[in-house]
Formats: sequence, structure tokens, C-alpha cells
Amino acid sequence: MALRKIIEQGDACLTMVCRPVTAFNARLHQLLDDMTETLTEANGAGLAAPQVGILRRVCIVMDADTGEYLELVNPELVAQSGEQTGLEGCLSLPGKWGIVTRPDRVRVRAQDRDGNWFEAEGEDLTARCFCHELEHLDGHLYSERIDHFLSEEELQSYLEQEEEEGE
Repeated sequence: MALRKIIEQGDACLTMVCRPVTAFNARLHQLLDDMTETLTEANGAGLAAPQVGILRRVCIVMDADTGEYLELVNPELVAQSGEQTGLEGCLSLPGKWGIVTRPDRVRVRAQDRDGNWFEAEGEDLTARCFCHELEHLDGHLYSERIDHFLSEEELQSYLEQEEEEGE
């Protein structure tokens, strides 16, 4: 396994539509392993292949309930319900945060590293991550969904409010 460089906003790779994976081989397995190591090191909740310069439909999403990483190859959104609005960031936009509205519950269909199809469901943070990472595969960033990046003061105020509501 190896750490990969996370590409930041401004790189054309982040605006391109990724191609489907057709070869389920050692190169794909290495990519998935490297992405997992990179995501773990970055302490993120998800990572898509274009964020490490690979234009393939591959992403890793942390299941917020179990803390385990889900490998999604050729993922597609098959169901969504509800709505949540909350804080969102991205490893490709370090230090920037915005408020984004997403579905509250999501089901995705994807292939595993060996090409077997499966479905996974998530709610709250996991649903947010599924949507965020799948958008990367189509060349979009969450910043397209916000009206502005939060200032340091707005971010602090938001976090304090969330903490008060959680008590």
C-alpha cells in the first residue's frame, strides 16, 4: 500500500466524468488499498478516485455506524429519501466548509473489488458521504451546491450551535 497525493480544487481531474471500471484485477485492488490508506491518513470520511488523479468510477466511503470503509466500484444511487442540511468539507478543498442539503437516507448499488454487485444503505453522515463521493465521479464538487464558504466565525458559530443542540 502507498499514500497517494490528494488533488486539490483547480486541477482539471476534479471536473471530469470518470470512466467505468471494466478490469477487476491487481491494479484495481492496489488502487483501493492505496485509497483506503490515503483516506485513513487524511482522517476523512470518503475519497473518490479522481481525488488521487485516477479517472475511474471508484470511491471509498466510511460507514459512520461501523467505522468500516466501504469500497464502491461503478456505484450508482438507486434510492433516496428525506432531507438533511449540514456542514460539509472535502479533502480536495482543505480548510473550506459549507452548508449543503442532501438526502437523509440513500441506497447505492455498486461492485466490490472482484466485480460482484451489492447494495449498501446509509443515513445521516453515511448518506451525505455516498452523495458527495458519487458527485466526484461525475466531475462535481460540493462547492457547486453552496452559496458561500463559511468564514472562520461562521464555522465556529455553527459548531457551537450543533454542540448545544446535541446536549
